[in-house]
Amino acid sequence: MGDWELRPASAADVEAVAELRAVVLRADLERLGRYDAHRVRQRLRDGFAPAHTWLIEVGGVFAGCVALRPAGDAHWLEHFYLAPHAQGHGIGTAVLRRLLERCDREGVRVRLNVLRGSAARRLYERYGFTVESEDPVDVFMVREPTPVVPSD
Repeated sequence: MGDWELRPASAADVEAVAELRAVVLRADLERLGRYDAHRVRQRLRDGFAPAHTWLIEVGGVFAGCVALRPAGDAHWLEHFYLAPHAQGHGIGTAVLRRLLERCDREGVRVRLNVLRGSAARRLYERYGFTVESEDPVDVFMVREPTPVVPSD
């Protein structure tokens, strides 16, 4: 399942992404006592910014999304969801690596928040994210840019 690509999102993609968010976050939100079928989709709709969002396609078929939104002193990594059938094949790791390489070249720190207890936190920690703060639902993390060594 290594045949993946990123394509820019459009406003027309909002419902597919909202539905994917509901599927992917459901177990963690239920565990935290925060799942609401309408709210999980509406929060995505309210914050969807196609200009900063890419769809992840596997074999030409929608399998996920990710956003990298510039804000102040950092880029926010948001809406990083992979469909269950695409998880566990290294796609999320490869997408994250590509986005972080871009941020490193630009010298930009990256911020994100992940739900408490989410397995995704381990992925982010492997790539240098550290906890900045926590609340009862979210863990806020940051990653400083890694200097890029020019090749000869």
